[in-house]
Amino acid sequence: MNHPASLPPAGTTKLFLLPILTLAQREVVRFVRQRTRVIGAMIQPILFWILFGAGLRGSFKAPAWATAGMTYQEYFFPGVAVMILMFTAIFSTISIIEDRKEGFLQGVLVSPVPRTSIVLGKLLGGTILAVLQAVLFIFLGPLLNIVGLAPDFETGITLAGLVPLILFLFLLGFSLTALGYLIAWPMESTQGFHAIMSVFLMPMWLLSGSFFPAGDSGWLSWIIRANPLTYGVTGLRRILTSGPGLPSAPGNPSMIVCLTVTTLVCIIYVAIAIWMTQQRATRNAR
Repeated sequence: MNHPASLPPAGTTKLFLLPILTLAQREVVRFVRQRTRVIGAMIQPILFWILFGAGLRGSFKAPAWATAGMTYQEYFFPGVAVMILMFTAIFSTISIIEDRKEGFLQGVLVSPVPRTSIVLGKLLGGTILAVLQAVLFIFLGPLLNIVGLAPDFETGITLAGLVPLILFLFLLGFSLTALGYLIAWPMESTQGFHAIMSVFLMPMWLLSGSFFPAGDSGWLSWIIRANPLTYGVTGLRRILTSGPGLPSAPGNPSMIVCLTVTTLVCIIYVAIAIWMTQQRATRNAR
């Protein structure tokens, strides 16, 4: 049997791509079989959007860059979509900890499969799940408006905007899944992962302009602007906004800036994830 390094280019390509697709399929199948996980991933964000939208509608002051008549439900909508994207993408990487305990990860690591393929397969699977749920939520918004649960909501998504929407969600989802991978890879227990989720990831979402505008709140506004997730939320808000585009402002960067920052952060996260996976560690031999 030939060593993988001596395989012809076609065989090398297959050795690289097949594990990516297989691991991604495994993540999707695992998710679909866990019905409570499917329900929980959607119900909680929808309740957040309906309840907070109704509760804060009277006290919301639209930022200066907002479109005329922007309601809190319209402002909060992209943030909830990003929350679904983030929670699904990052929680999918908990499977790394579970696979290590069950011995599956060790088996994959000692196989001739390139470790880059292992990383990309995990990230692709988590991204697919995250994007599917985020898109489903985005199209549920108008339906909830029709039945009266979101009376102040109007979406600007059109059929022509569907492709840019999915592409941007995929980029942001891939970045967030890579971030979850970075957190899960050195972890040895799911309890430690949830602790990081509580003290790091949730504040990261809250300080992304999802829940409230950056405004002129001093040091807090600078934290929001320095948060990489802010540019993902803003980019999605720009895609979902109907009518004339939103003006660029300190708390509302342009679409080019959003794409640039999100892409750079994604590349950094993926590069670190590949580097971490290629390092030898005793925990992977247990």
